[in-house]
Amino acid sequence: MFDRLFGRGGERPAADPHALPAPRRQKNGMYALRALGDRRVLALLESADAGDWQAVKAALTSFDLGRDHHVLSQLADWSGVEDWIGRAVEEDKEHRATALLISGARHIAWGWEARTAKRAKNVTQEQWRVFHERLRIAEDQLFEAAELRPEWVTPWRRLLTSGCGMSLGLAVNETRFDAALRRDPLDLETHIGWLSQLQPRWGGEPGQALAFARDAFARAPQGHRLGCLIAVAHIEDWVESDSADCLENPEVQAELRAAADHSILHPAFARYPGWQYDFNMFAMALSLADERHTVRRVFQAVDGAYTGWPWTYFGEPEEQFARRRV
Repeated sequence: MFDRLFGRGGERPAADPHALPAPRRQKNGMYALRALGDRRVLALLESADAGDWQAVKAALTSFDLGRDHHVLSQLADWSGVEDWIGRAVEEDKEHRATALLISGARHIAWGWEARTAKRAKNVTQEQWRVFHERLRIAEDQLFEAAELRPEWVTPWRRLLTSGCGMSLGLAVNETRFDAALRRDPLDLETHIGWLSQLQPRWGGEPGQALAFARDAFARAPQGHRLGCLIAVAHIEDWVESDSADCLENPEVQAELRAAADHSILHPAFARYPGWQYDFNMFAMALSLADERHTVRRVFQAVDGAYTGWPWTYFGEPEEQFARRRV
């Protein structure tokens, strides 16, 4: 039984000394993952909430912000960071690159908050003005961070997002994508950022994104997160399709099972702060494909931890997560 639940070796993953205890669950057994499920990330966010730059820097010593997209996202999405990070950029010369990276990432998220998720035709001129103003600031700061720390991949991944938001075009963003891959050829978040821009709704050709995902996955070693790209590619195809059951076929089911076995369910997969996001990607893709075996293993490993994305593609994401995990 343990072989089926935890992989070929039949061993449970080692206990994480930094793991946060699961909060009180809803009646359906699910809970929203907070602070990536990690005590160190929670301490980081508490410091950010207090506007304590010294404490933020101390908390960041546990992470490599130049590569850890999930930790950077936690700061980028934290309301209020914009109120104090500018001072850190100007005053802390030694850690200017880190402050620039955080500020740039925050300005992108802050820009999208101003734009909102409305269709473009429903966004007001003032919303567009603020959106582009914040993205321009983000671009300047991220380019400087990348210049100061040329080995970092995270600035280039964020520049993919700002480039898309500012409609800079495929050629510009392809240059940014290539720059990120030179720093980490197997970086999952960079591949996801590029995958989304290959979708027809962003100017790509039908089938182009899935072909890209398959080519990238073919280079991934066993236990590597890049296998999640196959799950995201199929989710994106479902988003593009007019048919809700477009993934319900044996070929898609088999491809998703193989990708999960090669990546998140492989004994070599290393759990890290926010590993539940990887499992949520596969959980959604497998459930959309109406796969009945591997999806149970994935949901059991997640143990009710709901991550928001990618479930936010649904109109009622939490309800969909709860229904599909039964």
